[in-house]
Parts: sequence; structure tokens; C-alpha cells
Amino acid sequence: MKITVIGGTGLIGSQLVTTLRNAGHDVVPASLSSGVDLLTGAGLDEALAGAETVVNVTNSPTFDEHSLDFFRTTVSGLLRAGERAGVRHQVALSIVGVDQVPQLDYYRAKVLQENLLRNGPTPYSIVRATQFFEFVDAVMSWTAADGVVRLPATPLQPIASADVARALADVATAAPLDGTLDVAGPDVLALDEIGRITVAAHGDGRRVVTDGKAGMFAAVDGDVLIGGPDARLAPTHYRDWLNATLAARP
Repeated sequence: MKITVIGGTGLIGSQLVTTLRNAGHDVVPASLSSGVDLLTGAGLDEALAGAETVVNVTNSPTFDEHSLDFFRTTVSGLLRAGERAGVRHQVALSIVGVDQVPQLDYYRAKVLQENLLRNGPTPYSIVRATQFFEFVDAVMSWTAADGVVRLPATPLQPIASADVARALADVATAAPLDGTLDVAGPDVLALDEIGRITVAAHGDGRRVVTDGKAGMFAAVDGDVLIGGPDARLAPTHYRDWLNATLAARP
């Protein structure tokens, strides 16, 4: 099967390309570095030529209201290009609970992306993932100062990016869902607890303080970012991944 991965050089995309190639598929990784610009459409027709499936794992360069324009432009252009190329399956990566947090601009932008796909001309699949393990350090840095990290106790069900890539590969090579699949990690953890686990593993001496008003995830109510009862649960636990990642560092 020929598959084009839009955003094929990023965290998820690069792993997805490798997974699909290892399974024997003909994969085209498309990104700015390969001459494909979703905003202008440059190089898109060439990247999609002969593709049966397109997987879109691109991300907006900003998380503010401008992300709405990014997804409106890029998804609309990708759907048109896919129709011209005869693509039979459009797959997109989204976020678990994304439609339950309208107060966040980026989440509203991802809902727009999903709706454009649902109303588009091509059979589709949406894979909604929980927060990636790899982003924990960045989340902590947003509210870190003077040796203290302030985090809300928002329940999360974080997942390894490698497990997300495997789920995307399975969906991309199967019949279109014309619906949504949730994928999540095996453990539900409060964000402040994740912070304490991370600090302890790094041994960096910072103190994690529970603060219900700190950072982007403070805007999230309840457990809407948790995978639902039908979610596909990944096998990798955060503590195991963290310990393995730290042990592999030079």
C-alpha cells in the first residue's frame, strides 16, 4: 500500500513512517523539509500521487486563535488535493476529549480539523490520543520558577508516542472507520503526580506544588482528557518509559 504521511519528519510522523515501512508499505514522508507546504499547497500534489491513504500528523505552529486558520487552510487544501489524487482514506491525529475543552483555542482548532474531515469528500478515520510522555517536561517548564513547579491535579492518561504511531499504523492500513478511535496509556495519573514522578526520576531537586490555576491544563474540567470505555489502551507505563529514557542517556 502506498501511504503519504503529512508531517512525516516529526515526533509521531517519523516513527509512523518507520513502522509502516517495516511492515512493507510504500511510504512518502511529506513535510516542509521535503518541499511540501500545506499552507500554500506547494508540493502537495506530487506527495499524494498514487497514494491510497494519507495520514495527517501535522501541528499548528501556534496554540492561540491563529491555530484555527492553520487547520482551516491546511485541512481544506489537503482534502482537495486528496480528491484530485484519488486518495481513498484520510487519517488524522487528534486529542482525546478535544471537544470538551472549548475554552482552549487550540482544542477548538482541532475540533474544526475533525469536522472538516467528517464533512469532506473522502472516507476518514480520526485517532484521538491522550497527552504524550515526551511532552511532560515542556508542560512542567510552563509553570516552573525558582525551584518550584506549579501544576493542577488534572487527571491525565498519558501515552508513549511510539504507541500512538503503532495505533496510527494499524488504522491507516485498515478500512476507514468513518469515526473516531481513542488511544490512551495504561495509567490514569493526576498531572501534579506526574510532575512529582518526573522530578524524582530526574533528581533535579525541584518541588512540585499543586495549583489549580497553573498552566493550560488548569482550564480542563473533570476527567474529559481520559480515554473512554472503548479506548485502545497502550502497553507502556510512564514510570517504565521514564526510567528507560533516562538510562539510555549518555
